[in-house]
Amino acid sequence: MVRRYVALAVASSVLLSLSCSKKEDKVEQGSAPPPVASSKPGACTAGGGTVSDAVSSAYFPRTASGYCIDPNGDARTYGEAAKGTLETVCTELLDGECEVYKNYGLKRVVTLRYVDGAGSSGTVNVTASRFATAEGAYAFFTKRVIADGDPADGTPKEIAAGGKGALGTGIAYVWRGEIVAELSYSNELETPDQIKATSAKILPELAQKIGDQLPGEVSALPSVRLLPPVNLVPMGVTYHHRDALGIAGLGSGAVGFYQDGGARYRVVGLARPDEDSAKDVLGTLKKLPGAKVQKDLGFDAVLFTTREAEGAPQAEWLAGRSGSQVLIVGDEPLKLKPGSGAEAAHYPADKRLALLKAALSDKR
Repeated sequence: MVRRYVALAVASSVLLSLSCSKKEDKVEQGSAPPPVASSKPGACTAGGGTVSDAVSSAYFPRTASGYCIDPNGDARTYGEAAKGTLETVCTELLDGECEVYKNYGLKRVVTLRYVDGAGSSGTVNVTASRFATAEGAYAFFTKRVIADGDPADGTPKEIAAGGKGALGTGIAYVWRGEIVAELSYSNELETPDQIKATSAKILPELAQKIGDQLPGEVSALPSVRLLPPVNLVPMGVTYHHRDALGIAGLGSGAVGFYQDGGARYRVVGLARPDEDSAKDVLGTLKKLPGAKVQKDLGFDAVLFTTREAEGAPQAEWLAGRSGSQVLIVGDEPLKLKPGSGAEAAHYPADKRLALLKAALSDKR
């Protein structure tokens, strides 16, 4: 009889153990993830949310392309006359890119979200950054559009927004005056191809409306206006808010990427406030190792070379001055091969001179 009770106890213990094990297994497997958050249909019926920040409230349209400012959220601000500091924005928003923004003179940031009035999980996050100068802002804009690549290989396409607008896959940029707005579309339920298609419908209108409402000038910067339009690669302008071409003391300037058939070259525009300042630019170039003053060209001119990195091939440049304006025509460094002395790799000297003469003549 005792043995029977013992056997029953052991059997019950085993069954209990197996039951607990199954329950634990179920717990370890976990439950289904929560559904992707979506805005409720009709979220924009009342016209969308508003921005309480007095400085930037007029920057952002309440609605565009069926989207509206999130009525359940508010803008976050950092920097001058803001709730958060620039140190805080580094940890809360910009992550590892904070130093990039600061390098261009970041002063203030405001960020907010747009939601889909139809109730999808699509959202557009907008970050508007104000810089110390329009030059710093435009330099940051071109850094975003071109980065360190070759615009001839493809860049975000130009859109009508503010002083300059660009549209990529799921993202758009707007520059106007001292401000650059970055618009980022996301939807966890869409494939990359769907995101590309949807964002191409939504972002241009929102970017245009923001560009219309941002403060500041929309006209191109003076140095950009010096660049010849013929053969300019689409969206092929980058801006240096200091030390153009990497030459210390040269100051700010616009660099244009050009393509004429199979030939590639660059043109640099350096607009200065007066003639003496422009002469100083030539003076800086004359001090470069190997630089040579060019005579009998009808204008002040200097021939010089640059090297983008140690071991990289030398790019050849010809600079000329007319009044307060300086133009420089030279090679496309991205197409020069290391160790190659082939003349075909450089933009021909006669074409360089002809282009410079024509460009300076147009600016007189």
